[in-house]
Amino acid sequence: MDKDFTGRIAIVTGAGAGLGRSHALALGRDGARVVVNDRDAAQAAAVAAEICAMGGDAVAAVADVAAPDQIAAMVARVMGRWGRIDVLVNNAGLLRDKSFAKMDMADFDQVVAVHLGGSAACCHAVWPIMRAQSYGRILLTTSTSGLFGNFGQANYGAAKAGMVGLMNVLHIEGQKHDIRVNCLAPTAATAMTDGLVSAEDAALLAPEAVSPAVLFLTGRDAPSRVIMGAGAGAFSVIHILETAGVYLAPNDRTAAGIARQFAAIAAMPGAASLPSAFDQTAKFVALARAAQNA
Repeated sequence: MDKDFTGRIAIVTGAGAGLGRSHALALGRDGARVVVNDRDAAQAAAVAAEICAMGGDAVAAVADVAAPDQIAAMVARVMGRWGRIDVLVNNAGLLRDKSFAKMDMADFDQVVAVHLGGSAACCHAVWPIMRAQSYGRILLTTSTSGLFGNFGQANYGAAKAGMVGLMNVLHIEGQKHDIRVNCLAPTAATAMTDGLVSAEDAALLAPEAVSPAVLFLTGRDAPSRVIMGAGAGAFSVIHILETAGVYLAPNDRTAAGIARQFAAIAAMPGAASLPSAFDQTAKFVALARAAQNA
């Protein structure tokens, strides 16, 4: 389903190159007025110029997502220019890959600060605006490195897994204001993956093959609380499920008792996605009451 962003104001972080550039161009083609954020002023200006050259409207915005004061100033400038912010695409990031045994905790902290802290700061800056206008679309960039793991990326994986937790809570808190929040788990050949994929695979993994997911997940009719995988023109949805669970009588609530019942505890029939953390509490209480009444 094609999306039409005419009249919408969209901020894309880390949009000076790679996936961010592709996302910004896609939004610009679909009618959005795009704020091209990057720490590199020349790259941001070049992408904004590309959007304007194809008949769109865009401005460059130099700001470090890990510096909340810079993000707040950028948002204030956008509001002064256009008076609203409809879409936030959190894309900015960096890599500091090393095995955990060799990783300096400063590298761990920096990656978490940029990816997770930077995304949270950007969301926090636009949140009151989206609440006041009763409309907002926020996209967080997660990764299969966080959802499934990848050697040498403890910092990156931890940050990217945190995006899903942030999405879940913002989805709940934003519902009554028509703020829809989703996650994108992209795979693409960019400067961050140089040397990690073959030239043949890199040709398939163009950033442009991912950006349609951005349009879908931030459009007027977007879903909310979806984790979408995208790469090489293929798209998927990643689910986090909890099994139905098994009630153990008091005498069986031991490590040995859990071990005996582990196959049933882990069985997937009846697994479901929980609307909120409290729904797990309610489910476990219901299991306990049903066992007591049996």
